[in-house]
Amino acid sequence: MRRRSIDHPQKPRRSRPHGRTPPPETAKASVPQSYLSIPFLWPLVATAAASEATAAFLNDVAHIWGTSKQQTSASNDAEWATRNRIALELSSLRLRDFSQRSQGRPTVICAPYALHLATVADFASGHSLVEALRANGVRRVYVTEWRSATPEMRFLSIDSYLADLNIAVDELDHPVDLIGLCQGGWMALVYAARFPKKVRRLVLAGAPVDIGAGESFLSASAAEIPLATFEEIVRLGDGRVLGQRVLDLWAPALAPDEASRVLQMAPGIDAAQRLHLERRFRRWYASTVDLPGTYYLQVVSQLFKENRIAAGRFEALGRRIDLGSVHAPTFLLAGRDDELVSVDQLLATARHIGTPREKIEISVEPCGHLSLFLGAETLRNTWSRIADWLLHETAA
Repeated sequence: MRRRSIDHPQKPRRSRPHGRTPPPETAKASVPQSYLSIPFLWPLVATAAASEATAAFLNDVAHIWGTSKQQTSASNDAEWATRNRIALELSSLRLRDFSQRSQGRPTVICAPYALHLATVADFASGHSLVEALRANGVRRVYVTEWRSATPEMRFLSIDSYLADLNIAVDELDHPVDLIGLCQGGWMALVYAARFPKKVRRLVLAGAPVDIGAGESFLSASAAEIPLATFEEIVRLGDGRVLGQRVLDLWAPALAPDEASRVLQMAPGIDAAQRLHLERRFRRWYASTVDLPGTYYLQVVSQLFKENRIAAGRFEALGRRIDLGSVHAPTFLLAGRDDELVSVDQLLATARHIGTPREKIEISVEPCGHLSLFLGAETLRNTWSRIADWLLHETAA
């Protein structure tokens, strides 16, 4: 396997798996076109930033919160592409088992917990990370399906979710291989630092780690909006961020080519298959989860505003997190056109962790954020490389 040193991770060279050139439609993805993806993964930041005045924005929020029909956000109706079973059910998560055999190294996909469903990891055939890993020899695959927050869960914190993730890992034969997607990426990294002996290999894809290392639309917006604005949003939700209300507030019409662009559909795709994928994508967009207010405000303040993880000031489960305690071989996957997480915000991870440089792999793909997990080209090429890398048995 080809390895590449990253002495200057802030200026990576684009990796093109197997020497292949990305198709023109992938390379042309533009950041403005991708703004529609922002509410998918971190609600209300872009909406508030787009408002000319915070007061006017909050008036709109209050109106929507007060007049919307009562709706329950839940993941019970999640559409999974691959047969699975629930291996463990906790108050905050279901651990879904997609394994093809009971023996072997477990790989845990830590899905994002933001607004939409964990099915982002297993969306549809040809657009499923679970499917891509299994097809390339990773036989034991699990996904964290974070549960929609009920009113009783409104005070759950980051520690609550890390503790349940730890219980899930303890159910398996650790050390595990841990894959963190987007918001699940910083959680996976913090977990690996808190429990370094329980993680053998670590993959971070589109994960915001060092907010100060670069700038994205998301991080710039979060920095500029007063924390009081986010606190008011939580208050209006009676202690939660309500997913369906977020969609009511944002309510953008998906661009005609949004699904095609995100999923990296081939130009010659069958019309019936294209229609099926577009409808599935719209259903995924329309399905949401609710977030505990405590968790949400901690992420906004401690990660996006104060950058505590990279600064060495983040505390988890009773200890200050030292990223230098992470020595596991690590793979960093970034999107060149990612509107949520800039390349530098992810690749700066290499400077903070204790993993030797020769054990860190990088791939920067010419795509936006969601295409890192859903794009057919990215899954076929880059994730097949990652699967091969995960199968190495070298000790961390």
